[in-house]
Amino acid sequence: MHTNFLNALPPLPIDSSLSEIVSTLCKSPNCVLHAPPGAGKTTRVPLALLKNFDLAEKKIIMLEPRRLAARTAAIRLARSLGEQVGETVGYRIKNDTKVSASTKIEVVTEGVLTRIMQNDPELSAYGCIIFDEFHERSLHADLGLALAIEIQEALREDLRILVMSATLDTQEISALLNGCPIIKSEGKSYPVTVRHMPLPQQAGRIDQNIPAVLNHMVKTIHYALAHDDGSILAFLPGAGEISRVAEMLEGNLPNDVDATPLYGNLSQAQQDAAIEPAPEGRRKIVLATSIAETSLTLEGIRIVIDSGLSRSARFSPTTGMNRLVTEPVSLAAATQRTGRAGRIESGVCYRLWSQVQENSFRSFTQPEIKEADLAPLALELAEWGAYGEKGVHALAWLDAPPTSSYTQAITLLQNLGALHADFSITEHGKALAALPLHPRLAHMVLTASKSVYGHTACTVAALLSEKSHDEDLRHSVEKAAVNSTIKKTTQQLCKRLRISSTEAVNSRVTGFCLALAYPDRIGMLRPTSRTEYKLSNGRKAELSETSSLAGTPFIVVAELNDAHATSRIWRCAPIDIDEIFTLFESDIHTQNTVAWNTETAAVAALQTEHLGELVLTQQPSSDASPEQITNAMLVGIEKLGIAALPWTKEATRLRQRLAFMHQHATLANSSGDNHNWQDVSDKALLNTLPTWLAPYLTGMRKASDLRKLDLESILLATLDWTQQTALQKQAPSHFVVPSGSSIRIDYSDPNAPVLPVKLQEMFGATQTPCVLNHQLPLTIHLLSPAGRPLQVTRDLVSFWQSGYPAVRAEMRGRYPKHPWPENPLTALPTRKTNRALRGK
Repeated sequence: MHTNFLNALPPLPIDSSLSEIVSTLCKSPNCVLHAPPGAGKTTRVPLALLKNFDLAEKKIIMLEPRRLAARTAAIRLARSLGEQVGETVGYRIKNDTKVSASTKIEVVTEGVLTRIMQNDPELSAYGCIIFDEFHERSLHADLGLALAIEIQEALREDLRILVMSATLDTQEISALLNGCPIIKSEGKSYPVTVRHMPLPQQAGRIDQNIPAVLNHMVKTIHYALAHDDGSILAFLPGAGEISRVAEMLEGNLPNDVDATPLYGNLSQAQQDAAIEPAPEGRRKIVLATSIAETSLTLEGIRIVIDSGLSRSARFSPTTGMNRLVTEPVSLAAATQRTGRAGRIESGVCYRLWSQVQENSFRSFTQPEIKEADLAPLALELAEWGAYGEKGVHALAWLDAPPTSSYTQAITLLQNLGALHADFSITEHGKALAALPLHPRLAHMVLTASKSVYGHTACTVAALLSEKSHDEDLRHSVEKAAVNSTIKKTTQQLCKRLRISSTEAVNSRVTGFCLALAYPDRIGMLRPTSRTEYKLSNGRKAELSETSSLAGTPFIVVAELNDAHATSRIWRCAPIDIDEIFTLFESDIHTQNTVAWNTETAAVAALQTEHLGELVLTQQPSSDASPEQITNAMLVGIEKLGIAALPWTKEATRLRQRLAFMHQHATLANSSGDNHNWQDVSDKALLNTLPTWLAPYLTGMRKASDLRKLDLESILLATLDWTQQTALQKQAPSHFVVPSGSSIRIDYSDPNAPVLPVKLQEMFGATQTPCVLNHQLPLTIHLLSPAGRPLQVTRDLVSFWQSGYPAVRAEMRGRYPKHPWPENPLTALPTRKTNRALRGK
């Protein structure tokens, strides 16, 4: 054992706190360490515990948030001991393990820690768990801490838990760990000059116009190269932006400057190249995502240029899908990024936003558990035995899983056959949990492994785990053999599932494999489009206009941006309808539907086959009852509107009289009647179609059949005999005027029914005609012999006295053939001319 190795190492700020950390863990089972970036906690604390803490032959396991961080930390720890990785210090990450019988410190990534806990709930080989960079609040870190606390409380009182954080609220973590001690290391970092350099047109919130940000980033890089010494670390939101900036810089950099990318899906060799210091006499520009915020020390970096943007996946429990969100970083993350410039010596940080905009930044990054797809978490909890709401909430969480997202995750797992009805795990679920894949992908490879498509499914799973960049995933499958990372992951999956390496990879069945993982994302092309699809979960999704898959009848979507009502498809593959029927025979249900077809304006009886929200096939059906046809006709009339019915003059007039009675129901019933005068407005008639119209639709199937309806008789049939009598009495269709003519009353205005009558026919009338038991006077339109209005009145006596003399004076010369007596009250009412009257 290396007894004096710590004394031989160069001093770091954390050194002054190491003895306190060791002594605290000797007395207390738990401890929280708050140390700023660059203090040295990752590389010094495990070694101090190994040297000074009695582990009783057990090992230390340290959790890192990323594979790159875990491997780099293990390498630095081993170098501190003068050893190779795999001796005293080793690591376990996805697709790569370097440990031996002599390993005492294991640096692992989050999924690995969860597997170790599931396989050995007592953690019998380990005496201490270190949660490094816990402020990142990843889903697996939260889960790992919750399970570690339960292990400690139920099985291992001797287990020690150390949580290390740079920017998190340590009081909250301490409270979760039964009020354990908090140790603060002030640390030491070199001063960093912060310079705000917003885009010229920026105002309000930080600019998210990506092209503008990238142009500004390139200009700032050139400015920094000209005005500052040292290498540059430039933070960008994602791999796509890094590639674009790299292209913009290519051929435009000084001869002594190299640009290297750094993000999670690069090969190990590419990541190592980014981390290593620039050769003597040269400078480098590291174009990185948030992967470089913590854990890593990049040698020679004196300049940080921060776009202020980050990209993460947000899960929607409503749609069951992730959407990629590009948003401003938190203040804590911006502080972490700035600190990268002061690790080795004083530096400078260019922030591509203003101090005013900084006021809108949130304090901390949202914990992943609040925003992530919780299907992996729900499966792990079910395997642990903490299933159902009661089991989940029995664990110690800094933030409990949101109910809506957790419920959606449970539903997905049950659909995959991973959980029983009581939410306990099935044997299939245990098999899914054992694979280092999302449950969807694990279900895909396990199911496909029972067929000849196992090798292809493992390739697809490897591609999706590493984020393939091809829209058509068939192309990615075809190129997978030349990608060392994808090839290695595929081989390990095949080995686990005992799939022969000689089994052929067939890119043509990519969609078939994807459908096993994403049965809710089978897309069917909309009839009027080449790019718009309806998914089996009911959502809309769209390919780009230039997509090679445009016009494909059926696709399966693996990845899409769910930011809008119509999601943008990023990764997919075609699938044949025969393959859909083969895969989902038990899920496809046949339905006989009788519905109104808007295009043909007729009832269509169809037999349809459904998968989720998709109608896969449809054909005419003769299996339709008269009741179904009538109901479909009623729907059609609702869509066409009440005006589509054959409203003859007689039917319209009857409807107007009924509307009048409804309007004045109180007056109508004042004589002792108690009739219910129904509303006959458009809305009311449409709402009551089944009551008054349905019985007359027998035998009708199309809009043109409606011409056969006698609406006057149908409306009249809604009244019983006493109502019909009351209608004729209180709202008669005609009124007999003094001349003996029966004149039709116009009820088009229910508030003021009109009696249009020639003036001469009203001679001798001393009372204004009324309806509603003489309670409502009619509006009299007194007409000329030619039928033109002369006077409108509701008081005939007043008209004869004051209005008639003026009308007589004006009209007797215009219509000399007609009588215009001086006293209309004593004159004979008539329709005839003077000659006809004399002849009589």
